[in-house]
Amino acid sequence: MHQKWLQTTEVEVGTVNSKLSFYIETIEVNRLSALAFFAAGEKQYKGQRFFWQNREKTFTLVGLGHAYVIENNANNNRFDLVEEEWKELTKNIVKEESEPQPILFGGFTFDPENDKKDVWGDFPQSFFAVATFQLVIRNDNAYVSIHLVTDKEDSLEEFEALRQERDHLIHAAQVREVKMYEKPAMANYLELYKEDYLNSINEVTSLIKQNKAEKVVIARALEMAFSDTLTSPQVLSHVINEQPESYLFGLERDDLLFFGASPERLVKVEDGNALSSCVAGSIKRGKTAEEDKMLGQSLLNDAKNLGEHRYVVEMIAETFAKNCLDYKVPKNPKLLKIRDIQHLYTPVEGKLTPDATILQLVKHLHPTPALGGVPRKEALAVIRRYESMNRGLYAAPLGWIDAEGNGEFAVAIRSAAQINNKAFLYAGGGIVADSEPTSEYEETLVKFRPMLRALGGQLNE
Repeated sequence: MHQKWLQTTEVEVGTVNSKLSFYIETIEVNRLSALAFFAAGEKQYKGQRFFWQNREKTFTLVGLGHAYVIENNANNNRFDLVEEEWKELTKNIVKEESEPQPILFGGFTFDPENDKKDVWGDFPQSFFAVATFQLVIRNDNAYVSIHLVTDKEDSLEEFEALRQERDHLIHAAQVREVKMYEKPAMANYLELYKEDYLNSINEVTSLIKQNKAEKVVIARALEMAFSDTLTSPQVLSHVINEQPESYLFGLERDDLLFFGASPERLVKVEDGNALSSCVAGSIKRGKTAEEDKMLGQSLLNDAKNLGEHRYVVEMIAETFAKNCLDYKVPKNPKLLKIRDIQHLYTPVEGKLTPDATILQLVKHLHPTPALGGVPRKEALAVIRRYESMNRGLYAAPLGWIDAEGNGEFAVAIRSAAQINNKAFLYAGGGIVADSEPTSEYEETLVKFRPMLRALGGQLNE
């Protein structure tokens, strides 16, 4: 176990008038369960925690407490303001090369112009946090960092208290038995605005036939009620166990937990190299290997799904062309298979220009045609008119960025928002001229399944 005291020089952050100092101390720890560390903060840090694990399972991130929060409601400027404030906060950090950096984790809501409240209440358009206690597990190495951002001149006593708290959290995560969480008990469920959703498909296809748009993604919500109040560790434990092929995430803010298991990377940046994933077009998994192969082949040959996929590939390739010195796009999609569904999938990679950043890529990529539509502006206007809900963080960029600009964002699909004894699940699909309400409805049922199963629910299909 080793530790190092790190301190930035004083910096002015955003509109804050006072000078802020950023104190960091990192220790390497032995075996540590990420979920157990998350659960160790249940009493003191509930409402201020986050969890992230990449699809490859080579990087896991847990945050307890808020050392610093960046949030805004700046509409089109929200990406730029988060980036500026983060750069200002971290510009003077000095660290050992082998040690993890402070990480900013959070997300941007899908549509800042959607004024429906729903479950999202006063949730800001951008919400990011640096954890007070940050666990990073990269490959087989685990590190716990303390972060203290303060305007006080003397913080030694406060930092010593944080050291003691860190040691208690690590001890709790290492020594207590790994808890086996029971599946939640669903009392009932409600398909919110089901008839409105079915009617919207006809309305949107009519608009598309009038050339008002080429494609529009329409989503809907499912409300689940439970016999008992759910806990975040309970929910995440089942998502982690049942969806290992996906990006796994959980973000708390006050009483709300947003969580999910997304198959889709929006963008990853590492040492100036950018990766994105075009994921659009889907079909269910087969009950046998033979049926699964047949369904997958039919998806690879389906004109409607290939057309939807092409929209996404063209848009992401165009964004990479503007932000990369060079980039590569495979000619044909392949299949991405996860537990409940298989998708058409095309990876895109490129070398960033010196002035391109991950948050600028997020800004230009969101929403892709897979989550918004084509053309983007017209599709968003149709979504605001015909969706009976606020998506909040659903289908939006959620992820992390470090002090050197490396990071990764997933598209937060296969997700749900939970408050007390209720959860709201989200699913949608791309609507084109020949879309039919019944088939689109059935596609959302397939997409509900991952979170529905994790929450112990079952639909009467």
